[in-house]
Amino acid sequence: MFVARSLFKMSSSNPLVRLEQRAAEADQIIEYLKQQVQLLKEKASIQASVREEKKLLVENAKLKQDIEDLKKQLLDKEKKRGVRDVAMPSVEVSEKSHATPPQSGGPAPCVTPAAAAPVQSPPPKDDSHNKKKPEKKEKKPQQMATAGQDEAKVDVSRLDLRVGRIITAEKHPDADSLYVEQVDVGEASPRTVVSGLVKHVPLDQMQNRMAILLCNLKPAKMRGVTSQAMVMCASSPDLVEILDPPNGAVPGERVTFQGFSGEPDKELNPKKKVWEQIQPDLRTDGDCVATYKGAPFEVVGKGACRAQTMSNSGIK
Repeated sequence: MFVARSLFKMSSSNPLVRLEQRAAEADQIIEYLKQQVQLLKEKASIQASVREEKKLLVENAKLKQDIEDLKKQLLDKEKKRGVRDVAMPSVEVSEKSHATPPQSGGPAPCVTPAAAAPVQSPPPKDDSHNKKKPEKKEKKPQQMATAGQDEAKVDVSRLDLRVGRIITAEKHPDADSLYVEQVDVGEASPRTVVSGLVKHVPLDQMQNRMAILLCNLKPAKMRGVTSQAMVMCASSPDLVEILDPPNGAVPGERVTFQGFSGEPDKELNPKKKVWEQIQPDLRTDGDCVATYKGAPFEVVGKGACRAQTMSNSGIK
């Protein structure tokens, strides 16, 4: 109630000032919540149960989402009250003002020398143009060649596959076949992951378990919840099993493949269909070991990743 009252309190007749004040209030509330969460962590005893720690992580994530939702609702209500007519033009003007300098600034350096040179000394003008054109022609083929090499190299090294720990999982509120999980992949905060595993893996087996996560897919909304990674599974029409990392692996460790060196893309471009080209070559072998073109999914120094019982099956 305190959050709602402070956000919707009218403090000025100017719509823009109201928006700025409410944004500032929202930021203060976020900081306050962060401080409260920090205090809760400091007061937690060493003997606190794993279940309580999981609840704190989930509640923290939900509080952040609630604050974001309140901010969006506030902006929507202000727009309905007439602020939209005031705010939107200023944004469009600012975007145009930012967009105009590069367009006008780009041609200007090229046009000014060309206009001045014919008046002062025509011969030097022709020489300068002759010198600049070959340089541009030389750069374009080099750039095209580099781009061609990058596009041609489509293999598993471009996937950001990491060891992860599913902290908690619960059923999606709006989809019977989906789980919503909080997953530790070695980052400052857990990632939210949506997986269609309800029909294949019981809920109790999703709690506090290790898995392999594909972390550089473009985030996508699934029934209103944004999924930030994908749980890798051995898969057939009748059976699905989550891939297990080797014993001793910890969240954040990268899964690599002998013979396929290279760094993963920061984010896979959906238009390039990199995942779609790689996925058909991901399979478990006769010993249930996960492989790419025969090379095992490996955590260096720890061992190979594998399915529990599914051999010679696809992976996705």
